[in-house]
Amino acid sequence: MGIINYAKNKIQKWLGIIPAQPRNMVIRESFTHEDYVLMNRIWYRADPSELSQFYKHLGMWGTNASRFWYIVPPQGKTIRKIHTGLPALMINMLTDITIDDSLGVELDEETHTLEQIDLWEEIKKDNSLSKIIKDATRDVLVDGDGAFKMSIDTDISKYPIVEFYSGSNVDYVYKRGRLIEIQFRTNYYDEKNKEYILVEKYSKGYIKYELQDDKGNQVDLELLEETKDLEDVQFSGDFMMAVPLMFFESSKYKNRGQSIIDGKYDDFDALDEIISQWLDAIRLGRAEKFVPEDLIPRDAEGNKLPFNPITNQFYKLNKSMDEDKEQTPMTVQPTIESERFLLSYTQFLDLCLMGFMAPSTLGIDVKKLDNGEAQREKEKTTMYTRNKLITALGKVIPIVVDAIMKTYDTMQGNKPSEYEASIEFGEYNNPSFEAVVETVGKAKTYRIMSTEEAVEQMYGDTKTEKEKEVEVQRIKDESSIAQDNGQFGGMDQFFDENEDDEEDKEKDKKKEEEEPGADK
Repeated sequence: MGIINYAKNKIQKWLGIIPAQPRNMVIRESFTHEDYVLMNRIWYRADPSELSQFYKHLGMWGTNASRFWYIVPPQGKTIRKIHTGLPALMINMLTDITIDDSLGVELDEETHTLEQIDLWEEIKKDNSLSKIIKDATRDVLVDGDGAFKMSIDTDISKYPIVEFYSGSNVDYVYKRGRLIEIQFRTNYYDEKNKEYILVEKYSKGYIKYELQDDKGNQVDLELLEETKDLEDVQFSGDFMMAVPLMFFESSKYKNRGQSIIDGKYDDFDALDEIISQWLDAIRLGRAEKFVPEDLIPRDAEGNKLPFNPITNQFYKLNKSMDEDKEQTPMTVQPTIESERFLLSYTQFLDLCLMGFMAPSTLGIDVKKLDNGEAQREKEKTTMYTRNKLITALGKVIPIVVDAIMKTYDTMQGNKPSEYEASIEFGEYNNPSFEAVVETVGKAKTYRIMSTEEAVEQMYGDTKTEKEKEVEVQRIKDESSIAQDNGQFGGMDQFFDENEDDEEDKEKDKKKEEEEPGADK
């Protein structure tokens, strides 16, 4: 190795190469995780006033002072700042198309008794589980992550109480890369409006409570009426009465989730600026009338008549020094570059939606920009994002159900059993009935699909298995009767005729090749 290093140094010296020296770089993060979650919440709440306050607070750091929502107009001028509400529209729409067509959360009928299935239905109804899952999906898309919490309070319900805490009120404790504890934070206030934070620590086999003051110091649970009766809990069973939920993993904060709007803040800010500037141009582009003073309408006494401020706005036109020039009313209207604004709007809209959603999903008309095929390709982006959410929910929700049922077993003093559940989702962007008829009809005609499969593809879950069997038998009976009456030859005759036609064409072709001058 010494000889190799010596030779290397000699070659570098001969080539004039100076080895790089290590640099000590310090890069300071702009936000803590709490600030990050707050920023996502502000964008989702879609309140222009809150956005302006938030960015003015951040203006002292880095390039935030150049953001549209921070800029303060010069003295004597005003700017109407408009927020499109696009982040909230994206999150709400993605939540709706993912959760609203859910077919429900069910226990496996083959591995559970009827009593267990009925019990689960009661627990699910008592907690309004579908709404909790929908709210959880929306919160995770905004905050990045969160966790389900199972609580026991027999004064409220005889079943486990399911709640969801978003990422702003949840912390995770990892050891050697494994999640060992989930901490839920809840804010309380005493009579003097002093803030306290209740920290509930959930792990396998125990629940611990800790009350902290506004400085983070631990205090006695007896200080607050809401926490004085809380006691640490020990329970049997290798499970946790809490389950985390995350769709995208954050690249900034280890073991935390990423919001769907992360990295899009500048795009949203620029889009709002374009819309606001567009409106200012329209306001300044109103027609203005200049009327000579001699032509201003007056009453019999010579007083100027009042005018309609909407349709008859005009300004006094000073007399011209040119004696030969006749004074006439003038109407002036600036040119509004609508095409430029529209082009900028569509480009930044694409940047905001890029990688997550198609414009047509939000009902945005893109016919002037894309043809039908391009729109369908963009719609696949929405499907990919939705599939990520469905995959995550399909893994987490069965664990939540298992934890809920085990919590109920613990409440009853029984040994927790194992439970298997599933959540099913409908298909997004289903083809129309006419398109299904055309596709299935062609497949059936070409003999690549049986009658049973054709009926299954046509009706799916809209008919029961018994109804599908009746429909299959009806189709077969009608086809048999039609063949017996000679109304049509059926599929066999169709293919036989096609085969005969192909044979005749082949014979004619060979005949022409053998006798090229016959036609002449």
